[in-house]
Order: sequence, then C-alpha cells, then structure tokens
Amino acid sequence: MMSDTFAVPYYAVIFTSLRTSQDAENYEQAAQRMLERVREQPGFLGVESARGGDGFGITVSYWSSEAAILAWREHPEHREIRELGRSTWYRHCTTRVSKVERNYRYST
Repeated sequence: MMSDTFAVPYYAVIFTSLRTSQDAENYEQAAQRMLERVREQPGFLGVESARGGDGFGITVSYWSSEAAILAWREHPEHREIRELGRSTWYRHCTTRVSKVERNYRYST
C-alpha cells in the first residue's frame, strides 16, 4: 500500500533488511503488533513496506520530527522486537533517516 504525501518538511526512516528463514510465524505476528503500536505514536505519519521472495524487504516510515523518531526508537516494546530481529529474523539490516524537503505525487 502506498502512503500519502505530507506537508514538508518531514522525515523518512528507511529500513532495509534481509530475512532469515527462522521463526516466520512469530515474525509476522511481531510485525503486525509493531504496525499497530507505531500508529499510536505521536508524530507518526504513515508507512510503506514490501518484501520480495528472496527475503529482501524495505519499510519506509514517515514522521513529523526527529524527536518523534527517537521516541519510537526508545519505545520499550519496539526495542524488544528490534533485538529479536537482530538475533533471529534478519541476516542483515540497515536504517537510514532522511529529511524530506520535496515530494511529488501522480495517480490516474
């Protein structure tokens, strides 16, 4: 699902990962739980996510401020799931934070 565009400036957190084949059921449950939780966070604007058959995925979350991003980063349940990701679910992952100063949208 594609997210809306937002009033600039805003921030994008770009999370890329390569999944392991371990514990797929718990991974899906945790991902759903994090999606529910992040939507409750002040400053959260939206999210887009995709994963290929090879296990490579990208999730981009959108935020109103860097402070909101840091608050989510320190959220206790998110911290716990992040550690499980590093120890069990991901072979490799990278997080990038960017400031969005322009955006364009086209649809038919």
